[in-house]
Amino acid sequence: MKFFRALKALLDSQYALMLEYRVEIALWAVSGLLPLIMLGIWVEVDSSNFVELSNEQITRYFLSAFVVRQFTAVWVMVSFEEDTLEGRIAPFLLQPIIPFWRYFTSHVAEQITRIPIVLLMLIVFFIFLPDTFWIPSLLHILLSLLSIILAFWVRFLIHWCFSMLCFWNERASSIERLLLIPYIFLSGLVAPLNVFPNSVKSIAMFTPYPYLLAFPAQLLSGEKVNIINGFAMLIIWGIIFLCISLFAWNKGLKHYSAMGA
Repeated sequence: MKFFRALKALLDSQYALMLEYRVEIALWAVSGLLPLIMLGIWVEVDSSNFVELSNEQITRYFLSAFVVRQFTAVWVMVSFEEDTLEGRIAPFLLQPIIPFWRYFTSHVAEQITRIPIVLLMLIVFFIFLPDTFWIPSLLHILLSLLSIILAFWVRFLIHWCFSMLCFWNERASSIERLLLIPYIFLSGLVAPLNVFPNSVKSIAMFTPYPYLLAFPAQLLSGEKVNIINGFAMLIIWGIIFLCISLFAWNKGLKHYSAMGA
């Protein structure tokens, strides 16, 4: 109970901090418009000629992808690197709750702050394009919400694992740009996975990326998708990266303390 009270207090403080930077958060939300840009491109070229999806389905998919991307954004590598270089990690380690939860609650608070911003952006979109408006079924809303939470958890763990490199390298955040490349092309961000060749699609499905965006977006848009397989893969990847992060944290912490910092 003490842990959950401390976690709640940490979340409250991080949420209050994020409210102070709500204008900056609004700019971050606007910077995540890539799915809507891709929507305009796919509709303009009449994707129904070579994709087994109608323009209506394409629209719903990319709108859903926009929502999923907004609430699975992760920047922990940059924050952890700054705190390591500026010496803030050492006092964090003296606190009764491990730094992982500090960064995790910071992300959760930021995404809670995004909710009214994203809703406003969607309202404006539907005002100008009322024909694209649809209401997902309650089942699809609940399943997509659960998948978004799991997708955020997995993506956060992936970036947290690579953040541990900051114990050995001062500029580990540069790896974040490398992680962005497979995410863009294998997650379904710029194109539905159905347009890829079967060989590429098969390889992509064995990576975590399709389950970080395409799977939740397909659930929210009402597409037919293997629900059991999708959630199973999210749980499996979550367990894998959780184990890796625990191992990397223990190793990195020993290296960090051994350097006398």
